[in-house]
Amino acid sequence: MPPNRNPPQNPDVAVVAYDGLCTFEFGIAVELFGLPRPEMGGGWYRFRVCAAEPGPIRAVGGIRVATDHGLDGLAGAGTVIVPGWRGAREAPPAPLLDALRDAHRRGARLVSLCSGVFVLAATGLLDGRRATTHWRYLPTLAELHPAVRIAPDVLYVDEGDILTAAGSAAGIDLCVHIVRRDHGSRIANQVARRLVLPPHREGGQAQYVERPVPQHAGSRLAGLLDRLRGRLGEPLAVPRLAAEAGMSERTFLRRFAEATGTTPGEWLVGERLAHARTLLEETDLPVERIATECGFGTAATLRHHFRLRLGTAPRDYRDRFRAA
Repeated sequence: MPPNRNPPQNPDVAVVAYDGLCTFEFGIAVELFGLPRPEMGGGWYRFRVCAAEPGPIRAVGGIRVATDHGLDGLAGAGTVIVPGWRGAREAPPAPLLDALRDAHRRGARLVSLCSGVFVLAATGLLDGRRATTHWRYLPTLAELHPAVRIAPDVLYVDEGDILTAAGSAAGIDLCVHIVRRDHGSRIANQVARRLVLPPHREGGQAQYVERPVPQHAGSRLAGLLDRLRGRLGEPLAVPRLAAEAGMSERTFLRRFAEATGTTPGEWLVGERLAHARTLLEETDLPVERIATECGFGTAATLRHHFRLRLGTAPRDYRDRFRAA
C-alpha cells in the first residue's frame, strides 16, 4: 500500500511501554507526538502511554515509568508506536500481540522504532510486507521471521498502515515523515526545525524532511544560506557565492563543507528539491513552472534529480502528498 496524505482515523497516539523500555526510542515518540504544540491548532495529536504488562516499568538508564493506561489504552488509538524491544529473541507477551492485532483490525496505524519491529513481526502482520530495523538486527529478523520482506538499506519503510524505522535515530526521520503524511510539508518542516535536524540524512530511501541551516555555521555563511533560499531560481555559481560571502573561492568551499558537510552544488540541489516538494504539495503550478522557479531550468532536469534523490517522479510525489 503506498503512503498517503490522509490522516489516521483519529489523532490519538498510543506508545507501548514495558519493563526494560528503550529510553531513547520512547523519548522520540514523546518528543514528536507527546509535547503540547498549541501553535499547531486543535488537530494535533493526543498522546498516551500504555503499559504492556503489570508491575514496575524500568527504562534503560535507571528510569522508572508510571502509566495511566494498560493495553486497553490501545483501543481507539489512530496510531500505535512500539519502541525498540528489549530483546530480539525474547518473545513479546501474548496479550501485547493480541492487542496490536486488534488495534490493526480496527484500523490503527502500527509503527515500530528500531528493534520494535520484532514485536510487529511476532504478530504476523508483517508477513509478506517490507520492513526494516537496525542493521545489527537484520540477520536475526531474517532468521526468526523469514516471511518478512526485509529492506536492509533504508532509514524507514512506509507500508501505509504499518511503518518501521531502522536504527534508533532513524525513528526521528520516520516520525517526522508521519507528521508530513498527516499534516503536510509546512507543519513537518516546523517540527523538523524545532528538532534542529542535521543538514542531510543519507540513506537508501529518500527522506521527506526539510534540512535546516546548521547552527554552528558562521554568521556570514549562515546569513548567506538563508538569503539563497529566497533566490533558488537564480544562477548561483561558486564565484558569485564566494564574492557574496566576502571570501576567496578556496576559503568559501572549505568553510561551506565545514558548515554543511557537502558542496555548494549538492546543497543547492537539496534546497531546490525541498522548495519543489513544497510547491508540488501546496500549489497547482505545472511541473515546468516549478522547475524554473526552483532553479532547475527544465522539467527534465527536475525529474532527473527527483528520481536520483527521492526515487519517484514529481507528479507521483504530488499525487501522494498533495494537501487536501
